[in-house]
Amino acid sequence: MNSTYQKYLTAVEQELEKRAFDGKPNELYEPMNYILSLGGKRMRPISVLMGCALFDDDTEKALPAALAIEWFHNFTLIHDDIMDNAPLRRGKATVHEKWNTSIGILSGDALLVKCYDLLLETPLDIQSELLHLFNKTAIEVCEGQQWDMNYETRREVHADEYLRMIEYKTSVLLAAALKLGALIGGADESDAQHLYEFGRNLGLAFQIQDDYLDLYGAADKVGKRVGGDVLACKKTILLIDALESIHGDEREKLIDLYNSSLENKVEQVKKAFDQMGVATKVKRRIEEYHDTAFEHLDKIDVEPQRKEDLRALAQFLINREH
Repeated sequence: MNSTYQKYLTAVEQELEKRAFDGKPNELYEPMNYILSLGGKRMRPISVLMGCALFDDDTEKALPAALAIEWFHNFTLIHDDIMDNAPLRRGKATVHEKWNTSIGILSGDALLVKCYDLLLETPLDIQSELLHLFNKTAIEVCEGQQWDMNYETRREVHADEYLRMIEYKTSVLLAAALKLGALIGGADESDAQHLYEFGRNLGLAFQIQDDYLDLYGAADKVGKRVGGDVLACKKTILLIDALESIHGDEREKLIDLYNSSLENKVEQVKKAFDQMGVATKVKRRIEEYHDTAFEHLDKIDVEPQRKEDLRALAQFLINREH
């Protein structure tokens, strides 16, 4: 990424360090600091700053909202890891593994509550609007997570159901981050909503790209075993698109293969997908969401050069290989 991204990343990291939790009891606050110390690209808080910068050069006033988005994201990670019984997060022990499940739940709850202190530091004249957007997004993320869990026990999931799930679980937070920044930067509702739609469509393209790379990415670049979703029997858009193109016995055979524990399952599933042109269909979906995102960015009424950092962010997210 470019120097602007690095500048915003530094600002976010410095603010996180400045606002590290030092309250008592330690068992409540140490896990909150721990999850935030595990790093990551900080894409969501940086998006808040970029959304603000699109309309106003003073991005410092957007830092509280940027941290609120990052704290909220990490609250969801703590709870998601508990629900998934995941032992690792970014190569380190998850909060519930390092402490215990009860501490994980409680420290996650506290991290969510602390977000509201940050949002109360935003400009008073738009505070109500920002809180409404934040709360709407938080509920949608919970709805997306519940749909994801519901789909684990279903034999089939339709494309519109899956796309709604990833939109709520992943895309709306990126979209809200950008819109929060835009509103703090002084954008009108039309421009702020176009930026929201830019983020929503970009987030959908990003998640579908994630599904694609899990099976079609290079192992040394993906950083994990290729076909992990297939091995876990996850109903990704690749499987859904494959099933929607076949019928009858052929369809049942693919479902049985996907849910099997065959030693060469990944290779067999990939061969079946290749015969159906699944990779081409999925890449077309990515391109459609990518193009729609840029259509909304183009409609925002600011000088074209102010949009360059967001264009670079979008290209970085979509052109990644892992």
